[in-house]
Amino acid sequence: MTVFDSVVRSRRVVTARGVAAASVGVVGGRIEVVDAYSADLPAREVTDLGDVALLPGAVDLGTGVHAAGRDLPESYRAVGESALRGGVTCVVASPAPARPALVCADALRAHQRAAAGAAVSVLFLGGVTRDTSPLDLADLQAAGAVAFSCSLSDGGAPDLSALSDARLRKAMAELAALDSVLLVHAEDAAELGTPPVAAEHRPPRAERRGLERVIAAARVVGARTHVGPFTAAECAALLAAAGSVGVSLSAHTCPHYLCLPAEALEPGSPAHACRPPVRSEANRKALWSALLAPDPAITTVGSGHLPAHGLYTLEWSLTALWTAAHRRGRGLADLVRWTSRGPADLLGLGGKGRIAPGHDADLVAFDPDARVTVPGTDPSPYAGRVLRGRVERVWVLGHTRAPRSAGPPPPEEAGETREPGRARARGETSGRPHRDTSV
Repeated sequence: MTVFDSVVRSRRVVTARGVAAASVGVVGGRIEVVDAYSADLPAREVTDLGDVALLPGAVDLGTGVHAAGRDLPESYRAVGESALRGGVTCVVASPAPARPALVCADALRAHQRAAAGAAVSVLFLGGVTRDTSPLDLADLQAAGAVAFSCSLSDGGAPDLSALSDARLRKAMAELAALDSVLLVHAEDAAELGTPPVAAEHRPPRAERRGLERVIAAARVVGARTHVGPFTAAECAALLAAAGSVGVSLSAHTCPHYLCLPAEALEPGSPAHACRPPVRSEANRKALWSALLAPDPAITTVGSGHLPAHGLYTLEWSLTALWTAAHRRGRGLADLVRWTSRGPADLLGLGGKGRIAPGHDADLVAFDPDARVTVPGTDPSPYAGRVLRGRVERVWVLGHTRAPRSAGPPPPEEAGETREPGRARARGETSGRPHRDTSV
């Protein structure tokens, strides 16, 4: 009889078949069996979560890592700790901004060494610039890059130069030959001006024009392409129509675009640095409609964590997304599809994104009914807001991790938020809670 290293039980285990009571047996960092909740599974350690849900760990796509004032190992340690607190068990690091930028195999190996001390699994995107050669791409893939990333404007500034149409087609052809995926920051540089307009004023037409360029190139080459972050809901029809002309195109968005309308942002909110910008309430509602369409082209949702631009979103993204999804009547299976299974499927990560035999034991104990208040001094765009859902415990490759508390108890009225922490830090205290109209 198999003696498992550990068994985790929950009455709400999220698998590909849905949400059900089950027991998950783990051996050697991988899931050996998913059985009935009451199954007799001898183990060295047994955890019964009761009504706390058990999710596959989130796979965060395009995570920014390098922060000003921190060396590379320290940056990866910090991102790993934030990921753990946010229920993310695997980060897929963005190639830029970074020092060194991930545009060659030597740089990738430097990042791999630096990431060895991270608390979660770390994978890497290779960067594509106007100077990238076919040999560079092949070397990056051989060294471990799971996909590639480029920009049509300043999405990877200052390390990824904007690609012309000719260079975009060339990169797509080279990556199609490598059977890899290209992630594209699709804002068009010509629509942003020189120098580019301020982050919060970047127009939706920049995304539309960039998306048209991506579709035209992919239609010629036939490459698998993933556009992100996708924010301009007015482009949803164009995105959805790509398949009808034979283009394998999907998209990625972030919780702050789904949760935070521009009208609700405080003047000092870090969300003003988002590129593309956080858009209007009407756009936010339309973006949700695109995500919830019967056959959506938006298949992944990730944090958009980018410390180089002051965006610290990794810790709260899963909770913020669940808060908004729950309000729209969506369930834990949707949350897992957007944050775990979708990214894993896109990148061909066969061992990630699912609670199933043979997969990595990357697991998250998530209380979907808990309410937490993001501390007012938190550097994220969610500071002071009341959110639903809390990460209780995390297992990375079968090894248990216990995240620190995700914030103080919420105000008595669940729909209220506290005054923004930045105001309190300046000594401006009005004592007036305001109703949360976002998320």
